[in-house]
Amino acid sequence: MEYLFVAFVLLLHTLFWGSGAAMLLLPRPWRRYWPVFAAPVGLTLQSLVVWAGAYAGLEGTQSYGRVSLMLPVLLLGLAARRQPAARWGADLRRFAWLGLGMAACLVLLVVPLARASSLLTTVSLGSCDAADYAAGARVLLEFARGERGGFLGQTEVVQVMSVDNFYDFWLRLNHFTPSALIALAGAVLGRQPFELTGVLTAVLAVSVLPVVFWIARAGLRHGPRESLWVAVLYGLNPLTWYAVYHVAMGQLLAAQAIGVLTWAGLEVWRRGAGARAGLGWAGILGAAYVLILGSYNFIILVALVPLVAFTGGQAVWTGAWRRFGQWALWALAPLGLAALLQWERVAGLAERLSLFRTYDFGWAIPGLSPEGWLGLVAAPALTPFGGPVRWLLAAAVVVVLAATLLRTRHTRPGRAFLALSFSVPVLVGYGYLLLRGARLGTNASYDAYKLLSVFYPGLLASLCLWLSPGTDRWLRVAKGAMLVLVSALNLQLAWQFARRMEQPPLIVDRNLAQVRELEARADIDSVNVLNDDMWSRLWANGFLLRKPQYYRTHTYEGRLNTELGGGWDLNSGVINLRLPPPGSIQLNPAVEAISTHSDHFVRLRFGAGWYDHEQEPAGGQPLRWMQDRAEVEVDNPQAGPLRLRWRLVGIATLATRDVEFWFGGAKLNTARINPGRSGSLEQDIKVPPGHSVIELRTPQPLTVPGRGDNRSLGAMIHGIDVEVMP
Repeated sequence: MEYLFVAFVLLLHTLFWGSGAAMLLLPRPWRRYWPVFAAPVGLTLQSLVVWAGAYAGLEGTQSYGRVSLMLPVLLLGLAARRQPAARWGADLRRFAWLGLGMAACLVLLVVPLARASSLLTTVSLGSCDAADYAAGARVLLEFARGERGGFLGQTEVVQVMSVDNFYDFWLRLNHFTPSALIALAGAVLGRQPFELTGVLTAVLAVSVLPVVFWIARAGLRHGPRESLWVAVLYGLNPLTWYAVYHVAMGQLLAAQAIGVLTWAGLEVWRRGAGARAGLGWAGILGAAYVLILGSYNFIILVALVPLVAFTGGQAVWTGAWRRFGQWALWALAPLGLAALLQWERVAGLAERLSLFRTYDFGWAIPGLSPEGWLGLVAAPALTPFGGPVRWLLAAAVVVVLAATLLRTRHTRPGRAFLALSFSVPVLVGYGYLLLRGARLGTNASYDAYKLLSVFYPGLLASLCLWLSPGTDRWLRVAKGAMLVLVSALNLQLAWQFARRMEQPPLIVDRNLAQVRELEARADIDSVNVLNDDMWSRLWANGFLLRKPQYYRTHTYEGRLNTELGGGWDLNSGVINLRLPPPGSIQLNPAVEAISTHSDHFVRLRFGAGWYDHEQEPAGGQPLRWMQDRAEVEVDNPQAGPLRLRWRLVGIATLATRDVEFWFGGAKLNTARINPGRSGSLEQDIKVPPGHSVIELRTPQPLTVPGRGDNRSLGAMIHGIDVEVMP
């Protein structure tokens, strides 16, 4: 119940912030539709408040978060003078079914999170963005812009392009608005960023539904029931759920901002592109631009592409170039004001694009053919259906869409052209990025998915043009069949996502959250963050911002690998090290801190022959698979030898095999492991000063698991417990 309670409080908090502002910004004829714009305007206003608080030098949102609630109260009071409060109920009732759809989608998205952990926390399907957002949220929650203590001012670690401190990194280069929203909500609700990040992402996804509804209803002229179905389809769509469970807050914010921008820009064109229309929609356009600049500032470069395709196409067809010029002026003027307001975000665009060229961000995401654009995929990884099923579904979608477009072209040509403008440029860009990734062997398919996602509200409404009622019997039958098929398969994928997220691969469990305790200890002066996996390293970074930190591995932007100058090593993962007191702090069975000043200090790390770090679901034990030979490197900085007691625990194999312990060129011990059972191996060794290597070997042929896993596996090890003896 805590998850659902917090989720609905966050949703109401967002709508409360935006209701009065939406009424004030909308032109008079459209003011009664303010509930559609309450969420995006509310998110924009919250972002601007945190932006102003940062530049005012205030000590984080914790110093003004609750006081800032007076601003939406004031705006509601001003709005009541333009839109009498007695009419607000009627305005809300107009969208009652949409509100129920939002509530239902929010419940469906949040329940799997609650089933994953009784602790209000954040989980992920694989992306580490959540930890990055949460670190930024804590910066904005607790610190003033001028503070440079602890990690914030470590230039040698945090420098990115022209930014030399961690606070300005969030203002200039990183995704500011997601962290700002977490920080403000945390200050208002008295919650920590790790508690709110996952739930707030679900709220952001649900906040897009009114925008999708409005593009379908008022943009493409779908009927009210059809528009509601399109909006709910967005809320149940695997492309949306993939974003939520990878905690992609930035793209969800950009999606609704581009949706608002598209609708408002379209309305300026429809009203004649004159000064009256331009000024009337300037406020909403400006809010959309601010939201884009704060969340996904680089997407501003292509945000107007669907609109330009439509208005430019109309100008070419009718010769209305003067009207097009006026439209461009009024559409872009609010961008200029937004750019002045958030100049740091605009100034950082070139550097942000340079980072994209330098680093191959993301991971490979399967390409979607036409059936996938409507959410018809086989698995939560967005894997397409195999064999002829995929092509039959794709053909059915293409045939129905083509027939609808041909019919609409003769009956309502403007509507058909609008649908093509909202879809074709996006799909061309999507296809180009997929081909680029395949040709160069990069993760451009990740960029392709992001591009599709931020334009998905308008794209989905266009792809559902077949919902229009028709007189042809076969079109009505095809429409009904498509409606059932798309609804059923999207619901089925939602069920798969829910089952998958009940045991998420990445979670901030109690053990990881306990890292926060180290920050309050006076004896912890600085930390080398050596956790095996990026997820726990990033969360440790956010939990320890008041301490200087150093990294052996380049860990996301703003956490560079440097010389390890920390007074303590923070470890979590398969290797567990213990020193004689007081040389180590065992926070819990999974996390420890090791003093680099101890006379018994030694540092261990994985060498060659290991596969990547893995984790059992729902915060279970970490593990690593070895090949036929796997090394653990030992650095002993002491003047004399140290005696180490090794214990390998939870050893498992896919076939009967021996696991041998080698050191100094000699085999010291062997454990016979049978499949289906776990074993252990213990050995004491004396390591000399300097660098040493212990080696684990398995002489039997390696095993290939199959079913998509083509690795050659030796043994799996859950724990390498090493105790330095007095």
